[in-house]
Amino acid sequence: MSAPKRYTITAALPYTNGPIHIGHLAGVYVPADIYARYLRGIGKDVAYICGSDEHGVAIPMRAKKEGVSPQDIIDKYHTIIKNSFSEFGISFDNYSRTSAKIHHETASEFFTKLYNDGEFIEEVTAQLYDAEANQFLADRFVVGTCPKCGFEESYGDQCENCGTSHNATDLINPKSAITGNIPTVKETKHWFLPLDKHEVFLREWILEGHKKDWKPNVYGQVKSWVEDGLRPRAVTRDLDWGIPLPVEGAEGKVLYVWFDAPIGYISSTKEWAAREGKNWEDYWKKDDTKLVHFIGKDNIVFHCIIFPSMLKAHGNYILPENVPANEFLNLEGNKLSTSKNWAVWLHEYLEEFPNQQDVLRYTLTANAPESKDNDFTWKDFQTKNNSELVAIFGNFINRVVVLTNKYYAGQVPLAGDYSEVDEDVLAAVKEFPNSIGKSIERYRFREASQELMNLARLGNKYLADEEPWKVIKVDEERTKTIMYVALQIATALAVVSEPFLPFTSTKLSNILNLNVIPSETKESLTWKDVTQKDILIPTNHQINKAELLFSKIEDKTIEAQLQKLEATKLANEQENKVVEPQKETIKFDDFTKLDIRIGTILEAEKVAKTKKLLKLKVDVGIDVRTIVSGITESFAPEEIIGQQVSVLVNLAPRKIRGVESQGMILMTDTPDGKLAFVEPEKKVKNGQAVS
Repeated sequence: MSAPKRYTITAALPYTNGPIHIGHLAGVYVPADIYARYLRGIGKDVAYICGSDEHGVAIPMRAKKEGVSPQDIIDKYHTIIKNSFSEFGISFDNYSRTSAKIHHETASEFFTKLYNDGEFIEEVTAQLYDAEANQFLADRFVVGTCPKCGFEESYGDQCENCGTSHNATDLINPKSAITGNIPTVKETKHWFLPLDKHEVFLREWILEGHKKDWKPNVYGQVKSWVEDGLRPRAVTRDLDWGIPLPVEGAEGKVLYVWFDAPIGYISSTKEWAAREGKNWEDYWKKDDTKLVHFIGKDNIVFHCIIFPSMLKAHGNYILPENVPANEFLNLEGNKLSTSKNWAVWLHEYLEEFPNQQDVLRYTLTANAPESKDNDFTWKDFQTKNNSELVAIFGNFINRVVVLTNKYYAGQVPLAGDYSEVDEDVLAAVKEFPNSIGKSIERYRFREASQELMNLARLGNKYLADEEPWKVIKVDEERTKTIMYVALQIATALAVVSEPFLPFTSTKLSNILNLNVIPSETKESLTWKDVTQKDILIPTNHQINKAELLFSKIEDKTIEAQLQKLEATKLANEQENKVVEPQKETIKFDDFTKLDIRIGTILEAEKVAKTKKLLKLKVDVGIDVRTIVSGITESFAPEEIIGQQVSVLVNLAPRKIRGVESQGMILMTDTPDGKLAFVEPEKKVKNGQAVS
């Protein structure tokens, strides 16, 4: 297409069954935000659209788990998600929700148009059914083995392991996620979108039209789907949560969330356009509009096959020019998991790292899973902050501002004649908006972020080579030129850092007393200015005092986050621990033979050349005896002196590492994986029997 007149940018609608975590940010929202901010920065007409997806099967499932209504769940998490995005600086033009009236109307109208045009097939099909729950098992209400990769915890609509989309009846060994029962099969009527009818169009549009410009992971997955042969896809479900089917005689049926959710982009655009006095159709139906979907790889099929087929069937919508899906982000070597709480949650990060939004934005961008799954580690987060943001970007700006205030009372000095180095540096600065912009336009955000850091490196190197703090002692005029050039670099950084580091860009702009945010009412510096203007910040312009753009993150802060994850890991292990089966049955007389007494630990010391064993002296009332116990990983010797314990005193003595043990102390496991003593609630006399 020719140069677009406007851009419609969509970011995948997050499910309101939980908060946002770093996997969502790295996969969708940070790259989409960089793209939208960049386009605004170069003067483009942008509609950056998103909203909460509130009709997924995961919603009522979460509601049942928490013992509340689905409405309570969507209200709770919509608020958390929307506020987190706002505080993190995700610059949506509109953030809506699919429970809104305008969305129900838009989705119902869309379905009705296709229904009236005969675009659906009505079929009575066999579906999985849970008799105890009296419910058909759509999507996430059923789990089983993925028919493609063999993953044993695949959902009924999609496998989270391989990303394959399928029907619940395709699962091997399915079971109900509600009751755990093996489902039966029961007939029900549904409406299907015949994807096979659109196969010729999809082959021409994707396989021929986007082979070169779509990312290999996106193109490859779609190509595989199309070449496997497309089949009709149900667009309705038997559920009591969702948008009711606008068809007579379809009581108890709702729109399938993956028919309803992408229409949320359209309804959110309508909401925005009505508020801003714009025509929403310009952003969805004009050929001079470029539509881009930012999604994770698990949503590729829905955005590249199903939604385009819906738009094509409707007849007058534009199709996406690109769907730059990212791969998955792992956390400390393990897959992110909402159910296992293995995540860095955005709302918690914002509380624990106040005013450090850009550190996370930069780390996720510099380590983005653009072509393969990648790993977030807290140590890398610390390194990205301390060694790059602080030591390179922040260091350069701080030196420039401090020296300008020290030498010239904060006024930009008058430059003299440029040296060859000065000219080369200023020429290089002009090239950065183009190189960064080209990377962004090719959806190479990681590459673009490193180009931004190269601009800061250029400034650092220039100062280090020219050494104005030394030159001022022998040549004040040359020093003025050096500082003038350095201030031009700093101003360029304030402009081109905005898509990546919006809070830093604002802070730097305030320090330099400039405006770099596009505005209709206030003149601002633009990306074009950095490319074309010789002077970005003029002589005699007054700047403000220095402030630190970034602060060093200490080891103890990172250690606290690692300990938090370790606690989560232990809790998951405890949760998943298999309860040992009952041992063989004994008679009552066997039980009465056990003589368990309360005793007090008098002495404790480690057994030499062992990791777990302690040698204890225990007063059990009838005598003081030696007991060897493997508890050093849970207790230090000195902290258990005086501890009352339960002791099996009539266990036959046996030697352990050369020490005769004359009894056994009763222990139990704790949720954090440690051991705990079985002890009386109140202190009792040694020797008292436990019965």
